[in-house]
Amino acid sequence: MVSCEPMTTTLTFRRPDDWHLHLRDGAMLAGVIAHSARQFARAIAMPNLDPPIVTAAQALAYRERILAARPAGSDFAPLMTAYLTDGTDPADLAAGFERGVFAAAKLYPAHATTNSAHGVTEVGAIYPVLERMERIGMPLLVHGEVTDPAVDVFDREAVFLERVLARVIGDFPALKVVSEHITTEEAVRFIEEGPATVAATVTPHHLQFNRTAMFQGGLRPHLYCLPVLKRERHRLALRRAATSGNPKFFLGTDSAPHPAAAKEAACGCAGVFNAPVALESYLTVFDEEDALDRFEAFASEHGARFYGLPLNTGTVTMRREPTEVPARIQTPAAEVVPYQADATLGWRLVAG
Repeated sequence: MVSCEPMTTTLTFRRPDDWHLHLRDGAMLAGVIAHSARQFARAIAMPNLDPPIVTAAQALAYRERILAARPAGSDFAPLMTAYLTDGTDPADLAAGFERGVFAAAKLYPAHATTNSAHGVTEVGAIYPVLERMERIGMPLLVHGEVTDPAVDVFDREAVFLERVLARVIGDFPALKVVSEHITTEEAVRFIEEGPATVAATVTPHHLQFNRTAMFQGGLRPHLYCLPVLKRERHRLALRRAATSGNPKFFLGTDSAPHPAAAKEAACGCAGVFNAPVALESYLTVFDEEDALDRFEAFASEHGARFYGLPLNTGTVTMRREPTEVPARIQTPAAEVVPYQADATLGWRLVAG
C-alpha cells in the first residue's frame, strides 16, 4: 500500500497502530488522547492506573472513559489490558479475554516502573494464569526488568531475559509474549533467536537517543524513562532490528505523559511523552537507515498480525517538511513537555 512521490517527498501508508500506550485517566487523558488518535487506528492501553485495571469491569469502564475523551469524529479504538497481580484469578481473566474485553495481560514486576507496586512479586506466582493464557491464546505483555537492587539499572533488562523470560517461554512454549520497549542488543538477539511466539515493541526514543543524551548540557529529565536509555551499541542494534523487516519487531511508543513539575523534580517520574511526534520520529529513523520501504510493515502490519487482528484499511500521509515541536503543551491536568521539545523535525503528518 505504500505510495511515494518522486524523491520520496510524500509517503502514504496503511494507518498504523500503537502497541504500547499510556493514556492515563481523567484530565490528563482528556489532554493527551488527541495526539495518539490523529495518527493511530488502535492502541494497546496500559493498565497501570492508580488503582490498576485488574478486572473486566474496570477495563470496560476505562474503555468508556477513553472513548468519551476522543476528539469529535475520531474512530480511535483502545485495546484493553489486564494488570496481573499475584492474586489474579485465571478464570476471571480468561472470561474477560473470551468476551473480547481484554486484548492481552500485562506483567509488571512489582516496583519496576510507574504504578507497579501491585505487580507480580515472583513469576511462579502467576503460573496458573500463564497456563490458562497459553491455552486460550491470550498474549502476555512484559515489562522486562528485574527489580533486584543488587542488579545495576543498566543491566536489568538483560538479567530479566535470562532469569525470567527464558524460563516463562521454556515452560509455556505456545504462549504469545511481547517484550515491550526493548532497549538492548541482548534483547534484540533474544527475540531474533526465540520462537515465533515471541515479539517485541520498540520506542522512538530508544531508537534515537543513547544514555549520554540524558546528561548533555545538564540533566535532561524528559528523556528519563524505564527501561532507561542504554549505550550506543544497544541503540544501533535496535535500529537494525526495527528497520530490518523482521515481523517480530513492531511499533510501540510507550508514550507516558507526566506533569512537567513531576518530571522536573528532585525525584522525577520515568516516562517520555512522545505521542505528539511519534510517527515523525519513527519515520526519521527509517529515513536515516534508508528503509522507508519497510516502514509500513513495522508501523501498520507486524503488530496486527502478531495479535491476530485485521489490518487497518485507512491510510496516513507524511510529507518531508519541517515540523516544529512546542516547548510545552498545556493540558487540563497540567503542563507537559513533549519528546523532542523545541526541535524541528523533518517530516510532518499531513493526512490521516
